[in-house]
Amino acid sequence: MRIAIGSDHAGYALKEEIKRYLEAAWDGQEPLDVEDVGCFSERSVDYPDYALTVARKVATGEVDRGILICGTGIGMSIAANKVKNVRAALVHDLFSAEATRKHNDSNILTMGGRIIGPDLAKAIVKTWLSTPFEGGRHARRLDKIADMEDDDSQFSRS
Repeated sequence: MRIAIGSDHAGYALKEEIKRYLEAAWDGQEPLDVEDVGCFSERSVDYPDYALTVARKVATGEVDRGILICGTGIGMSIAANKVKNVRAALVHDLFSAEATRKHNDSNILTMGGRIIGPDLAKAIVKTWLSTPFEGGRHARRLDKIADMEDDDSQFSRS
């Protein structure tokens, strides 16, 4: 599995922890191919730049999934979800990590570096990466979301 990972300055330290975790033999799993798109220090940057880079890579199939980290995870989630075919989920607990894969087939995980610590973040990543999409009724719902992305009439100006 190929993963793109990115952060802003507030998520930099946690991004580095997660990257090392994924590139090692994490919890008995094979190391993953991780592409770090930045940022590369705690110097202030704009999170939408990194969200867009990861989201485009996921949406085009260049990578299988993405992980984005900012201070709260909120900004990254909002920005990434502007890209068609992206289903970015903000997760800070194990139940949500599992549910967003089973029910929403999320392809980008966002987390807050100022909200959770590295041990919980690693557990979330492990759960998120190892949980398959259930399909079935959930696929029907995702089809409706995809239709919403294609429906420009909702934005028509009168």
